[in-house]
Amino acid sequence: KKKNIFIADYYNHRIVEWKHDAKKGQIIAGGNGKGDRMNQLNYPSDVIIDQQHHSIIIADRNNRRVIQWLNQNQQILIHNIDCSRLAMDKHGFLYVNDYKKNEVRRWKMGEYNNDGIVVAGGNGNGNQLNQLNCPIFIFVDEEQSVYVSDWNNHRVMKWRKDAKEGIIVAGGNGQGGNLNQLSSPQGVIVDDLGQIYVADRGNDRIMRWCEGKEAGEIVVGGNGEGNQSNQLYSPHGLSFDDERNIYVADWGNDRIQKFEII
Repeated sequence: KKKNIFIADYYNHRIVEWKHDAKKGQIIAGGNGKGDRMNQLNYPSDVIIDQQHHSIIIADRNNRRVIQWLNQNQQILIHNIDCSRLAMDKHGFLYVNDYKKNEVRRWKMGEYNNDGIVVAGGNGNGNQLNQLNCPIFIFVDEEQSVYVSDWNNHRVMKWRKDAKEGIIVAGGNGQGGNLNQLSSPQGVIVDDLGQIYVADRGNDRIMRWCEGKEAGEIVVGGNGEGNQSNQLYSPHGLSFDDERNIYVADWGNDRIQKFEII
C-alpha cells in the first residue's frame, strides 16, 4: 500500500528500502561489507517481505544461505543452498530456487529443519518438461502453481501443485528475439488475469504472454539496449504494486523503472 520498494543491492552487499517519492534509500540489512558474518551479506540477489512476522528474508547468494532479518537480529533459515531467488505464497510457504541442482524447493514458514520438498525440476539438468537448466526467478500463484524462468532453456515453465512435470507458458522456441522467443529470461510475475510478464534480459524488453498462446507481446522496452526512459539494459527483477504498475530492476542501468501497463 505504501509503495515502498525493497531492493537487493547486489554489488553493495546490502538490502535497501526506498520509501515512496524518497530521494534516497535506507539500508535495512547488510551494509557491513562483503562477508559471512551474521550481519553481513555476500552478493544478496533477492529479498521478500514476511509481513506476518515483520521480517525480511534474503537470498544471500554467495554465502549459500537464506537468512532472515528482524529488527537487526539475524537467523539463518536454510544452509548450504545455491539459491538466488525467493517467493512466498498466501498459505505460508517459502519457495527457494537451487540453480545448481536445477530445482525449486518449498518449506513451510518456520519449519526449516528439513530438506523441504521439490516443487519444480529436480530431475537433473536438461530441457525435458520435467527438467530445468539453471532456474532463476520464481512466482507462485493463488493455486500454488510455480512459474520458473528456465534461464538456459530460454523459456518459462509452470508447474502446477503436485505436478510431475511442467508446461511451457512462454518461450521454448530457442534463444532469439522473435515474439515467440526469449533470450535468457529473468524476472517472471503473473497478474490476476493469468497473464505472464517476463523480463527478457537478452532482448532488453518485458514481454507479456497468455498461457496457451504461441507468442507474446512487448509491453516495455524492445527499443534496443539503452538508458532512455523507453529503453532497458539487461532487465532482471519485476514486481507489481496494487495499482498494477510494473516495476523493473533495470540492472545494466543501475535503476528501478516504473511503468503503467495499459
